[in-house]
Amino acid sequence: MEYRNLGHTGMFVSPLCLGAMMFGKWGEPDHDASIAVIHRALDEGINFIDTADIYSRGESETIVGKALAGGRRDDVILATKFHGPMDVEMGQSGGDPNHRGNSRRWIIKEVENSLKRLQTDWIDLYQVHRPDTGTDDEETIAALTDLQRQGKIRAFGSSTFPAHRIVEGQWIAERRGLGRFVTEQPPYSLLTRSIEADVLPVAEKYHMGVIPWSPLAGGWLSGKVRKGEGAPDTNRAKMRPDMFDTSKPGNARKLDAVEDLALLAEESGVSLIHLAIAFVMQHPGVTAPIIGPRTMEHLDSQLGAADVSLSSDVLDRIDEIVPPGVNLSHDDAGYQPDALQDPFLRRRRTS
Repeated sequence: MEYRNLGHTGMFVSPLCLGAMMFGKWGEPDHDASIAVIHRALDEGINFIDTADIYSRGESETIVGKALAGGRRDDVILATKFHGPMDVEMGQSGGDPNHRGNSRRWIIKEVENSLKRLQTDWIDLYQVHRPDTGTDDEETIAALTDLQRQGKIRAFGSSTFPAHRIVEGQWIAERRGLGRFVTEQPPYSLLTRSIEADVLPVAEKYHMGVIPWSPLAGGWLSGKVRKGEGAPDTNRAKMRPDMFDTSKPGNARKLDAVEDLALLAEESGVSLIHLAIAFVMQHPGVTAPIIGPRTMEHLDSQLGAADVSLSSDVLDRIDEIVPPGVNLSHDDAGYQPDALQDPFLRRRRTS
């Protein structure tokens, strides 16, 4: 594989990153089966693995730690994330408000938990999984800088941050003499292109590595979501049936686009999966899209995308199907600021 510089960190990574979200309770509960997928990916030249504490509440990190034990850790750029609640299941309310978020208190505690689960002395890339409106970014960046200076993490980055928060983070680092976010991990796919308008240009300006998540749009571009066939029989569809509810206007638009993209893939002599991943890989601002296989079959269907190059004619056709900078569904942005979720933040109070 042709390895790429992760931003300007000097750490070189494969053009595909192995995402570990589907290893554990959320996807494949058999640890040995998941470890076999990880080992196969490493044998094929992937040297970049991304996970998060919240994935199956630590189980994914545990599986990755097992897979890298016994001598493989030194050859891998290992990334994980913090932010989500660790004392309740995903989607449930309640829990301790101090067992989540981006505070110094939680970061210092949770990095130790991740290190133990991953069976390692250091994390190559420690990422803020989502913005936290209740914590100043300076608080977060200062805590991460301390971990970097202690040698517990080599670098740190953000995930699903809006462009203005990325810029603010860079300003804070410069003005306060702190370490800076060197990567961003945004949602990006053929169906979710809003980051082309601002996040990708900002990341390029600050020489940040970009590690897009969900290049297959949560399974929409796997080839299994087609008109007349209903929702795919997957764990993701069972956990989030709303993601494939085509009565929602955004999903209906996605279904139409998938039909056109599948036809384009066929005419181009590639699978829809390869078309989708190659499209993300070819943006000059992207370092390595994250693939998230659950099974060996999934991995095999995605690995070949690293060898696919799309012509200008094909890319022009894609732009006609889904215009640049457009998300077909509002729900796919990955993060909605409080100002959009709470109507009272948009309405002037009257007496």
